[in-house]
Amino acid sequence: MNILLIGASGMIGSRILKEAAERGHSVRAASRSPEKIALPDGAKAVALDVTDGAAVAAAAEGVDVIVTTVSPRSTGDAVSEMAAIGAGAVAGAKAAGVPLMVVGGAGTLNLPDGSPLLPNLPPEILPEATGMKAFKETLPYSGVAWTFFAPAALIAPGERTGTFRLGGDVLLSDEAGESRISAEDYAVALVDELEAPKHRGEVFTIAY
Repeated sequence: MNILLIGASGMIGSRILKEAAERGHSVRAASRSPEKIALPDGAKAVALDVTDGAAVAAAAEGVDVIVTTVSPRSTGDAVSEMAAIGAGAVAGAKAAGVPLMVVGGAGTLNLPDGSPLLPNLPPEILPEATGMKAFKETLPYSGVAWTFFAPAALIAPGERTGTFRLGGDVLLSDEAGESRISAEDYAVALVDELEAPKHRGEVFTIAY
């Protein structure tokens, strides 16, 4: 596949880049700071501002899918920033005529009783999660083929085990009540989905 990966220098983006490249895919690894990207074989660095839909469309010429991993952590107004990130990614995907895979956040999910997780989040991450959830809710009306992949509550660098559970829009936890996934295993599941889409037009999640 030819993949445009936006946010390729980040914690999750860099793992997706490595996983996709190791499987033989061609990746355009995009970031505002492309010099920070650790480029594997089969990848090319691209300077890109995801909020610029025309620039996203140009960068996506000839690709099979756009993956955006960008979180709203640059301006201090996470809700407005995420709206701009989302609008740029959607505009680019629509103009390029390709599907959009969104790396979301666990705060967008529901609890097992059906209530939203969002009100239970600590204040320091609430704005980012609010912005991400608002963007998620626009996707069914966006006019693009989309997938929204929310991680477990805790995602951090770790091991690539290849063993995990997938779910829908409900937060997954283990028997001890912990909701966690390594960034490496998240990347495995995301590239699996790119190769064989099973959740197009859906929210799905992952945890151990």
